[in-house]
Amino acid sequence: MSGKMRILGSLVVIAVVVAGLGVFLIRGPGPLDFAGGTKVALADYRAGKPTGVPAKLEKASLVERGEYLAKAADCMVCHTKPGEKDYSGGLAFKLPFGTLYSTNITPDKDTGIGNYSDQDFLNAVQHGQRRDGARLYPAMPYTSYTFMTDEDVLAVKAYLFSLPAVRAKAPENTLSFPFNQRWAMIFWSAVFNPDTRFTPDTSKSPEWNRGAYLAEALAHCGECHTPRNLGFALDNRKKFAGAITAGWRAFNISSDKATGLGNWSDQDLISYLSLGHAPGHGSASGPMGEAVDHSFSQFAPEDISSIVAYLRSVPPQPSPDLPATTAPVAPASHKEGVTADARGKKVFASACASCHGWSGDSPVSPMATLTGTWAVNDPAATNVAQIVISGTKRHRPDGALSMPAFGSAYTDDEIAAVANYVTARFGTKGSKLTAKDVAELREQTAE
Repeated sequence: MSGKMRILGSLVVIAVVVAGLGVFLIRGPGPLDFAGGTKVALADYRAGKPTGVPAKLEKASLVERGEYLAKAADCMVCHTKPGEKDYSGGLAFKLPFGTLYSTNITPDKDTGIGNYSDQDFLNAVQHGQRRDGARLYPAMPYTSYTFMTDEDVLAVKAYLFSLPAVRAKAPENTLSFPFNQRWAMIFWSAVFNPDTRFTPDTSKSPEWNRGAYLAEALAHCGECHTPRNLGFALDNRKKFAGAITAGWRAFNISSDKATGLGNWSDQDLISYLSLGHAPGHGSASGPMGEAVDHSFSQFAPEDISSIVAYLRSVPPQPSPDLPATTAPVAPASHKEGVTADARGKKVFASACASCHGWSGDSPVSPMATLTGTWAVNDPAATNVAQIVISGTKRHRPDGALSMPAFGSAYTDDEIAAVANYVTARFGTKGSKLTAKDVAELREQTAE
């Protein structure tokens, strides 16, 4: 046996062992296992139809239904590079072990999915397998999309095939060994992809089941808000407890009353999902801002309410690194309150105070109010730094206030200083970011 064959054989054995360990040690519960109740096949559920589109679109064309579902699944955000044609791919996903690029999912036959049959498309979305048989990396959230019905997946396909074909080949991925071995995804998928369609829970209301389908299968909330396990799959033992995703912190959305959504009113949650802003809780930015603009804001009101009903039922998960309560409004005068970081205060005075105010209660727009937001109360200051670097690019509601990016205007050291000042003045505990920390955050979001 050649040396290469021995190495290949060893890798196969290691992959199989890891897969076996994953089954017994790290796979953990599924996303809906917390609910307990009796599950039935969708065809046997008699309390309504939790899948598909809202009632007002039931008689719409296949393409129109697919458009709603594609927006609910947030397909465009991941498959569109800023400045390029919608769905033409090329968006970079920065990972600790290299960069992945999203693919073209327009109906172009050479560089897109124009040659995909219905079964090919189902295989990609539900099973993570390309038309040529190669496995997809789980940056494509097929472990969530696997819960989508065939009917809904093929409606999305019909919509995508109705769009103009765009010739655009994605750049080659730059993953380091062993993460560049696609074949290993066969074993990863065998462990971590449940490969099953949504089954309603008869112990829960029709609204809850609709919310579960939307949040888990389509909107794939857990992909950002649930921590990862040792195998880089979702750890549903800590469901919705929050996680760092693409250099941003996706905060706790469990029912925990201190650091989750337990103390948010229904209207707060509806407002945040529909508009990207809830009074007293701040505004969505970064990936969540994109999700609101391109996905949640397009949902029918009853679908937003269903998601809220579902979120209410998710068991509380604490975030021990966050304070039990957010800080109150800061003093109106810059001479009072935290003034220790002179460099940070100087940057804030020149670039931030006119919109955010010295108290944190914005004189310009509620969307710019800092008081009460988790971002400024997070001692890690991850999102504060990212917002300074990248700005916020909000499109909804009409006239929404966006914040310009200051990443090129200030050095890493200055951004660290202003982030530390902001968290100390408007939060419960000041962060201690360094220039190195900011440089690393830039790298995670750089195109």
